[in-house]
Amino acid sequence: MTDRLPHEKGFHVSWDQLHRDARALAWRLDGKGPDDGAWRAVVGITRGGLVPAMIVSRELDIRVVDTISVKSYSHQDQREAKVTKFPQAELMGDGEGILIVDDLVDTGKTLELVRQMYPKAHFATVYAKPKGNPLVDTYITEVSQDTWIFFPWDMALQYVQPYRGTD
Repeated sequence: MTDRLPHEKGFHVSWDQLHRDARALAWRLDGKGPDDGAWRAVVGITRGGLVPAMIVSRELDIRVVDTISVKSYSHQDQREAKVTKFPQAELMGDGEGILIVDDLVDTGKTLELVRQMYPKAHFATVYAKPKGNPLVDTYITEVSQDTWIFFPWDMALQYVQPYRGTD
């Protein structure tokens, strides 16, 4: 069956799971920076990369944190990636020593755009799909390309009707 709704092959991520996975990402990155293992800064790709970037920066005690805003989705429809806010130019250079963090690499369009601007940066995501996988340097969990990841900031707890009956 190919006409599934996004929630029918969904990977639901709770706040706890995202926190554990982002900490695991930090542990994997610890000591891997070019300056005796240290990173100069963390740059989160907004909006999805903000939470993992904050967790990674906390875990690795990196106090210099910035953002790059890239819009590539309109609700659940992927569009051409475009930068809407750049990080500090004097901080970034060619990206050497910079850790760029996002929640997910899907098709890789966002990372491809950012990598063109900062070719020496290290790209890390919490989750990766096969099409985007070659563009990320470090990630924690791979999911299939047709899986929709539901992040906790997109979800709300609510009543769900029982599968059979209403009693």
